[in-house]
Amino acid sequence: MTFMLRNRLKIFTWHIHGSYLFYLSQCNVDIYIPVNEKKDEGYYGRGKTFLFNDNVIEVPADEVKQHSFDCILFQSEKNLRIDQYEVLSEEQRQLPAIYLEHNAPEPHPVYSDHPLYDPEVVLVHVTHYNKLMWKNNVPHVKVIQHGIPEPAHLYTGDINKGIVVINHIKERGRITGWDIFDRVRAEVPIDLAGMGTEQYGGLGEVLFPQLNAFTSRYRFLFNPIRHTSFGLSVCEAMMAGMPVVSLATTEYANLLVNKQSAFINTNVDELIVGMKKLLSDQALARAMGQQARAVALEQFGMERFTREWDELFEFAINKKNVSV
Repeated sequence: MTFMLRNRLKIFTWHIHGSYLFYLSQCNVDIYIPVNEKKDEGYYGRGKTFLFNDNVIEVPADEVKQHSFDCILFQSEKNLRIDQYEVLSEEQRQLPAIYLEHNAPEPHPVYSDHPLYDPEVVLVHVTHYNKLMWKNNVPHVKVIQHGIPEPAHLYTGDINKGIVVINHIKERGRITGWDIFDRVRAEVPIDLAGMGTEQYGGLGEVLFPQLNAFTSRYRFLFNPIRHTSFGLSVCEAMMAGMPVVSLATTEYANLLVNKQSAFINTNVDELIVGMKKLLSDQALARAMGQQARAVALEQFGMERFTREWDELFEFAINKKNVSV
């Protein structure tokens, strides 16, 4: 039995990952997000960083129970364990639900149990690696890879340096590869952007609306993160036609080909060799950037992304309606 959905669904979620929320809002849905005076985790509201359209709608946290929604979208364990019981009514907690897992498994890459155990909730991962490595405890597990729109600025590579874009890279330690970055910058001219980075020689935060124009001028983007999902900053760079240098871990090893669409390796010495080639040969950098863009167009197209999310919302709602 199939249920027809209204043209625009009402999705309730929390503001957890601003870039992802911005891209998700390109779907044919209205997204409601809670906001409170503290503006603490998940309750930032729209904020001023992202140029959300009118379909991202703020709701005061203490008024959420007064609204009607079609589906609840969890994006963190806190949303699942705590937030839903504080802001949603008992009736709203029975609505169709999806848990979007942004991250690679932690604390252990193989033995980590995913916190979702409710068989009525659909679990969606952003990479096949994440789905493979998490111990998933529900029957319905999907993968929707990132979706990136056409950038306003394409790659030029005129700044003969590399760029790393990671928030609080030093504080997050080995996972984000601070030690790798610190080693690389001793041999290769490379800048660092991201929140908090000005404290240790970085450029500080570059706001999302300016990020594409900022990074596309650099010769290459370097991703030193050891254990991660496929970072949106990497997707965005590739879509702009920018060559990428990355550790050959997680989903990067699946989607990138060494010396073709990227320099990708677990040997940091080899990555440094690749960086120096890109710095000395702008034609090579442009050629690799075009191959990276071809991968991005194939894997991260926005049309595919919005279609798969629309289908997922339909699946979750129909599955719930059939079961009641």
